Amino acid sequence: MNTSTDIAQTLVRLHAGMLAGEPRTENFASQDQQAGWDAEHAGVLQACRWLGFLEHDALCVARAWHQQSQRTGHFSTTDWPTDPQDFGIPTGPREQAFTACPRALGLYAVLPDAQWIARMAQTGVKTLQLRFKSEDQNAVRQEVRSAIQAVQDTNTLLFINDHWQIAIEEGAYGVHLGQEDLEDAPLKSLRLAGLRLGLSTHGYAEMCRADAANPSYLALGAIFPTTLKRMATAPQGLSRLKAYAALMRHHPLVAIGGIDEARIPAVMQSGVGSIAVVRAITGSSQPEQAVRTLQQLIEGKL
Repeated sequence: MNTSTDIAQTLVRLHAGMLAGEPRTENFASQDQQAGWDAEHAGVLQACRWLGFLEHDALCVARAWHQQSQRTGHFSTTDWPTDPQDFGIPTGPREQAFTACPRALGLYAVLPDAQWIARMAQTGVKTLQLRFKSEDQNAVRQEVRSAIQAVQDTNTLLFINDHWQIAIEEGAYGVHLGQEDLEDAPLKSLRLAGLRLGLSTHGYAEMCRADAANPSYLALGAIFPTTLKRMATAPQGLSRLKAYAALMRHHPLVAIGGIDEARIPAVMQSGVGSIAVVRAITGSSQPEQAVRTLQQLIEGKL
C-alpha cells in the first residue's frame, strides 16, 4: 500500500508543470492524516506544498480532489481536479449575477490615463482599463469622465480600475477590482447600477472567493514574471493557467502578467478569451503597430 508520502511524490512527478514559486520542503503528510485526512488526500495536500502552492490554495485542491474521488468512486493520481462542483462552485444560472460581458474580451489594454484611452480606442482595441493613480478625487473624476467620453463613439469596452464610486456616478461600462477591494466595495450597488465587474485572482482560494461575487469576468495572474506590480504570489505559469481556465470556464477569462508577443499563442491555447497587457503597448515606440500585431496574435492570424 502506498503511503501518503509515496502518493505525494507520484503527484509531483506527474504534475511537475504545476510547480511555481518556492516549494515547501517539509513533509506534513503524517500530521495531516492525524488531523483526519486519508492517505491519498494527505498525499495530495503534501504534493501541492511541494509544488509551491500557498497553503490556502493547497487546501482548496486537496478538498476538491477528495470530492472528485467521492464523485467518481476512485482516487486518481493523473486527473487534476477541474470540475467546478468539486470546488463547491455552482454551474447553473445564478441570481444576483453581475451584468454579462463578452466571453472573448480580446486584447485588453491596461492604460494609465484618459489620453492613452482615447488613443487606443481609436485603434480599435476591444477592451480597455483605466488604471489612473491619484489621491486627488477631482483629478480622478476628470480622468474617468474623459475616458468614458473617449470611447462613446467606438466599440471599445471600458473598465475603471478601483474608483468604483466615481465609475457609478459617471456611468461607466464596468469596474475592475482587486481582492483587497472585495471587503469594502458595495457590490450590490455596483450590480444594481448595471456596471460590469472584473475581479483579479491569483490562485484557487481567490478564484473561489471571486466566483461567489458572480462577476462579469475573472482576471488570472500573474502568469509570467512582471516588474509592474509587486506580487504576493509567484508567477503561475501555463500549466496552472490551463487548469484555472478549465475550472472557471463558465466565466469570461483574462490572462495577465508578463505576456509578450512570443507567449500569446500558448496563453490563448489555455482556454482564456482575453490577454491583458500594459508595457507591450505603453512601452512600445509604435503603440498602434503593437496593437495590430497583438490583436492578430490573439485572433490566431499570425
